[in-house]
Amino acid sequence: MPLIFLHSLTSRERTRRTNRQLGCLLAFVAGAINAGGFLAVRRYTSHMTGIVSAMADDLVLGQIGLVLAGIAVLLAFIAGAASTALLVNWARRQGLQGEFALPIVVEAALLLVFGLLGANLNLLLELFVPTTVLLLCFIMGLQNAIVTKISRAEIRTTHMTGVITDLGIELGRLVYWNKGPHRADPVKADRDRLVILATILGLFLAGGIAGAAAFKAIGYSAVLPIAATLLAISAMPLIADVRMLLRRAESE
Repeated sequence: MPLIFLHSLTSRERTRRTNRQLGCLLAFVAGAINAGGFLAVRRYTSHMTGIVSAMADDLVLGQIGLVLAGIAVLLAFIAGAASTALLVNWARRQGLQGEFALPIVVEAALLLVFGLLGANLNLLLELFVPTTVLLLCFIMGLQNAIVTKISRAEIRTTHMTGVITDLGIELGRLVYWNKGPHRADPVKADRDRLVILATILGLFLAGGIAGAAAFKAIGYSAVLPIAATLLAISAMPLIADVRMLLRRAESE
């Protein structure tokens, strides 16, 4: 039963339920990475709104170096999202089961690279800190695109602005007082959507707390359970794909 559940999270056949389950898991992961990454490099790496705003401020203040750094961070996030699209569409054209598992495996591998880089931050700070920031931004772009593509933009996991905005809209609908001449066409909240938005927000917060606490306690080894979880949910579709490709190669 646990194997079936793990397989369903990243399988090619999707349901609204599995999309939401994967989204909730990845929201927790994103919170952990974001908070742990901040403790590592003193910078949040999923907030592109803040990055672009900072670029505008730095440009006006004549801080060209910081503007260029912001552009690099922005491009890293975009490259991560583009990589997800490339991997998913390539796997789809090949008829693979792991079209969504493939970018998750890449994310797990990059998290291990983050752990390796972080363990050496004190050796060459001028090299490793910028590289780590770019790597984390790439990972955030990669992951956000995974759930966005799977859920057709219904779920976001790496930044909470849109989630909180939608949550506020649904709460406004929920408390709306349906009195007066328009009672025949009442304003109704989507309670199901309200629950999933609140759950994603809560899990992002929980992931942030867990990630910060784990990073504070054991350092960069905190990425190991996260990477292991991502590998666990993506292993079965990819194993099936490897077997299929081997059979295909033997038949040719």
